[in-house]
Amino acid sequence: MILPIYILGNPILKEKAKPITPDYPNLQEIIANMFETMYNANGVGLAAPQIGLSIRLFIIDAGQFDEKYQDLKKVFINAEMLSETGKEWQFNEGCLSIPDVRAEITRLDTITIRYFDEHFQEHTETFDDIPARIIQHEYDHIEGKLFIDHISAFKKTLLRKKLDNLRQGKTQDIAYPVKFAKTGKNR
Repeated sequence: MILPIYILGNPILKEKAKPITPDYPNLQEIIANMFETMYNANGVGLAAPQIGLSIRLFIIDAGQFDEKYQDLKKVFINAEMLSETGKEWQFNEGCLSIPDVRAEITRLDTITIRYFDEHFQEHTETFDDIPARIIQHEYDHIEGKLFIDHISAFKKTLLRKKLDNLRQGKTQDIAYPVKFAKTGKNR
């Protein structure tokens, strides 16, 4: 089922998400719905807070970004970032919860993360390049951060009108179902 994506201004997007246990209700259905929602919105990742659940769960499919990562479709539950290392690099990021806003974000290029998969099997893996970037972005969501938290005050000032319009539910057409904070309406 395609779910509405919560848009900038919804308080849940700024909350630090809570860990879950293997008996979390309807977990496999939630994961399936998240993938369907992400694909419908042409995303490469989606975190549970973006669908209104303040739990430590996010998904990625780096193959949506580039074919060479077609085997990198993963579920991350109760993820813990162990390290971020390497060189700093900028990349133009966007977010399904902040449609039509993009910005150059600087991140380190290599991460090591511990997480549980959808079967609650524990993994510790190292990622670099685009997969690391996608994971860092989604991990931020479960920490209550958005990619715009990484931009300068000057850049935020330049984006203020666009961001305020999103917070108030005054936006251009968004091609996927969303839930606005100000109006509480789905669209």
